[in-house]
Amino acid sequence: MASNQPAPESSSSFRPASPADADRTWEEWNPTEDSLRPVRGRHRVAKQRGLARSSTVLGVGVIAAVGAGGMATAQSKPPVSISLPDSIKDNLPDASSLPGVGAFMSGGSETEDTGTVAPDPLTSAGVTAAEADQGTTDAGEALRARILQQAEQQQAGAEAEARAAQEKAAAEQAAKAAAKQQSEAEAKAAAEKKAAQEAAAKKAEAERLAKLAASYAVPTSSYTITSTYGQAGSLWSSGYHTGLDFAAPTGTPVKAVHGGTIKSAGWSGSYGYRTVLELDDGTEIWYCHQSSMDVSAGQRVNTGDTIGRVGATGNVTGPHLHLEVHTADGSGIDPMSWLRGKGLTV
Repeated sequence: MASNQPAPESSSSFRPASPADADRTWEEWNPTEDSLRPVRGRHRVAKQRGLARSSTVLGVGVIAAVGAGGMATAQSKPPVSISLPDSIKDNLPDASSLPGVGAFMSGGSETEDTGTVAPDPLTSAGVTAAEADQGTTDAGEALRARILQQAEQQQAGAEAEARAAQEKAAAEQAAKAAAKQQSEAEAKAAAEKKAAQEAAAKKAEAERLAKLAASYAVPTSSYTITSTYGQAGSLWSSGYHTGLDFAAPTGTPVKAVHGGTIKSAGWSGSYGYRTVLELDDGTEIWYCHQSSMDVSAGQRVNTGDTIGRVGATGNVTGPHLHLEVHTADGSGIDPMSWLRGKGLTV
């Protein structure tokens, strides 16, 4: 290096160029790491590793950070013209030759060594490694892509929640419908079962009555019911009728309603000729106002056997059979209800 080259001055001792400096002969200053002595004291600058720590590089970092936050990048602004005195401009080193700064300059040596074009630090700030691998180098585009991705994720989440709610509502509705259908089916089955039971009970009762009817008989034939049990009137000494009257022509056969033993047969005052038939359970059947009797006391008879004839003896107004039914304890009951309870139609 020539001995007439001026020593570098610190930024704090910079002085303007004088007219005498203009007459000097200046040579190109191309400092290198080997030719520069390290500055001692508070102006000492460590060797640059990676990004330069000069105010210029820090300014570039600030602008890049602002660009990553959504502000306009330096590329979108027009260049600003800066004027410097020729004496200063001639003494400034080439920025691309400074360690750690050349990577930020287009056409620098660091990009030429790798064979790739380095991204603009003002536009690539905030771009993640994954986005860079996908080819995204612009911070604004990267931010826009992330916002769209978040919006799509939120939309997908909302749609999934809505779909889950619809599926849950559909499942609940289906469960309610199934429960209702099951309840209706159970109610229908219960109604059918009840109807079947009622039909079976009715059938059993009919069979029972038919069986009873086969063993019981109506006391006479060709009759007309003229007076019923409990009917009030002055014709009867008690004030009400105590039996059931079958009006029929004199001489019509009187039959045993069921198998039993003749307890008595003879005259009985206002009842005229009366026959008492005692059944096996102790029930007594009274046949009154007969014109004649065909059985005697102690005789065993079967269902349908003739035991006498319709007449008009005793306290009567015309020929008829007066029938009374008494329980084993002697209480009188309605003959019509008793006969119907045995399956007979009266």
